[in-house]
Order: sequence, then C-alpha cells, then structure tokens
Amino acid sequence: MRGMTIIVRKITQLVAPVIFLYGLYIIVHGHLTPGGGFAGGVIMAGAFILPILANGSILPNLRKEEAGLELMESAAILGFLIIAGLGLLFSGSLIFFSNFLHKGILGKLVSAGFIPIENIVVGVEVCAAMTTIFIALTVFSEEVPK
Repeated sequence: MRGMTIIVRKITQLVAPVIFLYGLYIIVHGHLTPGGGFAGGVIMAGAFILPILANGSILPNLRKEEAGLELMESAAILGFLIIAGLGLLFSGSLIFFSNFLHKGILGKLVSAGFIPIENIVVGVEVCAAMTTIFIALTVFSEEVPK
C-alpha cells in the first residue's frame, strides 16, 4: 500500500495523538457519560490505523505489530476475567463481577467501584482487536496476487 502526500502525513502526525487522547477520555469517563470501553477503544484504534493509511504499509513491520497487538488483546481479556474473579473472592458474596472497591461519590471521576477499571481493560482489548483486524486485512490484501 502506497503512502499519501506529505501534507496528509504531517496532518496525521498532529491529529493521531489528539484522537488517541480523545479515545482515552471516552474510556476514562465512560461510567459518567455516554461511551466507555468499546467506544473509546474504537476511537483509539483509529489513532493507530490513521498513520498506517497515511504512511503506507510495510508488510514485515505490520506482521510484527500484529503479533504484539494479539498479545495485548489476550492480556486485556485475561485482565478482564481476573478483575471479575476478584469480585468473587473479595466481595464476601459468591457473585462473579461483584463490586469489591469503594464506590466513591456519585458523579465524581473516581466513583463506580471497579467499572472504570473494567472500562480501561475493555478499551485496550477493543483497540488491539480493531487494529489487528485492520492490519490482518491489509496484509491479506497485499498478499493476494492481482
């Protein structure tokens, strides 16, 4: 895949970090406002996909990134299950996903128990999954003879 013009590449360098921070904002404030882990993860994936589109893809580099993203995705899923299991151990009840952290003050950023932590883990997983899907489709399209 060929890269785009110098203007598009420079604008991408400026915009991609802003997109990433906006996705992070959506994830962290997901328990207070509309959004959360999935929506923020998709936005953050856009911050990783945009430079690939703007600069063009180099097949060996994309394969290395794909392997790292698959590891991150698996670690996030494991983290999600561990946090859910901790609720079973520390809440005093035999309920999976039971809240075991202090709920905080309603409407404040540090509130809602472990839901913000789960939002962050889901955001990392969705970001890694969406970026992996994009890279896999890019690698597949470059390997198909034309």
